[in-house]
Amino acid sequence: MRIDVLSLFPNMFSGPLHDSIVGKALERDQLTLEVTDFRQYSTNKHGNVDDYPFGGGAGMLLQAQPLFDAFAATQKTASEAGIPSGRVILMDPAGVPFTQRVAEDFSREDHLTFICGHYEGYDERIRTLVTDEVSMGDYVLTGGELPAMVMIDAITRLLPGVLGNEASAPGDSFSTGLLEYPQYTRPAEFRGMKVPDVLISGDHQKIDDWREAQSLKRTLERRPDLLDKLQLTAKQQHLLRDIQLELDENAD
Repeated sequence: MRIDVLSLFPNMFSGPLHDSIVGKALERDQLTLEVTDFRQYSTNKHGNVDDYPFGGGAGMLLQAQPLFDAFAATQKTASEAGIPSGRVILMDPAGVPFTQRVAEDFSREDHLTFICGHYEGYDERIRTLVTDEVSMGDYVLTGGELPAMVMIDAITRLLPGVLGNEASAPGDSFSTGLLEYPQYTRPAEFRGMKVPDVLISGDHQKIDDWREAQSLKRTLERRPDLLDKLQLTAKQQHLLRDIQLELDENAD
């Protein structure tokens, strides 16, 4: 996959995205990451990329020209490398919420371009370049760089071969719609806290059943809103009723 990022602060990407899983993906050429400072494409002699909004108002807006020209340059470079134009993602608080499902969708693309904004917003014409507008949550940050880095991390770990263990990503929280079940490693007892007997029983069917029940329980306790979005199997519905009864009994 190739990822282009248009940003006023390209140095922000040099550290976090060159370590750990993303860094290894870059080393192995599983991912190509190019960060472009779109200020370099300003035609203003002072290098300005923002201006006051027509009609008045507080703050400054990013101008269309630098972003349009920077975008055209990155797409031309990608095309010359045989990579077609792909999805163009605008970091915007008004966009759709970023979820694991969105990450999975983006991970199937060959080419992604992230546009990171600053100031009070964008000249509306910039949106004509965009295929997807995405928000990290109901809060405001100083720019789109941190959200872009979070999204790139979430997307990269889903690329084939990046995690090494192909079973890792599908079992993550939110991949199934449920939160992940509790997990343990050695020793089997630590400071009086023991690993559940079922996990060291060697009975894989019982282990799978326990994990499914624990995922349901954790989701019910911490994120019950997620259950409203799922089509539970008959088995899961039965497990959920038992879990709810248990929780109700413990609450009395």
